[in-house]
Amino acid sequence: MTFGFAPSAATSISTPAASASRLARMLEPAEWAAAGIPLLRNPREVVGGLHARHHPTPATAVVAVLDHEERLAASASFARRAVPADGWEFRNSLLAHLRRVIPHDLRRRTPARTAVLLYCRDGDERWTEEDGAWMWGLRDACTLHGLRCGAYITLTRGGWQVLGEGRGGRSPHSASPPGDLARVGADEMMPAPRTASGASEPLRRTAAR
Repeated sequence: MTFGFAPSAATSISTPAASASRLARMLEPAEWAAAGIPLLRNPREVVGGLHARHHPTPATAVVAVLDHEERLAASASFARRAVPADGWEFRNSLLAHLRRVIPHDLRRRTPARTAVLLYCRDGDERWTEEDGAWMWGLRDACTLHGLRCGAYITLTRGGWQVLGEGRGGRSPHSASPPGDLARVGADEMMPAPRTASGASEPLRRTAAR
């Protein structure tokens, strides 16, 4: 897959030291592709289900946790703060929302569940520094929550794409109307997650707008 590069919409004036630190907390497409991120079996279904649930608009992130059969265990959406793109900031936001919706898996020797991130933004499909910061943040948040780091998906006016895989589609896109959850069969994909004590409870989701 050929990647283009575009300036981040979140770029702002900062000191050289701060800029260097910020640049160290992002991943470029080649680094992401070499990280062994597991492929989604059905990315169109995952994207359609998350869009139907959360109706993301530009500057909205949707983090979701999938089980080993790629069924949705939990998800949360939140608005990106108007700060320079920094993987550390994004990591903290992702981790805070993961902790609210699903128990950690740190006691497991190997991760059993996978976190994926859908980010709706302006611009085209080309990789930006903002994307790189989200990638770094997702990878680090997964490590701290005992999850496998999964796909990073962008949603723009042109459609959706799984960065590093070369897979994408025209619908949904960042201006798509809310989808019908029943049409993507999401309810059948959604088991009740477990609490830390092992008791089953209804799916909890957060959506900070």
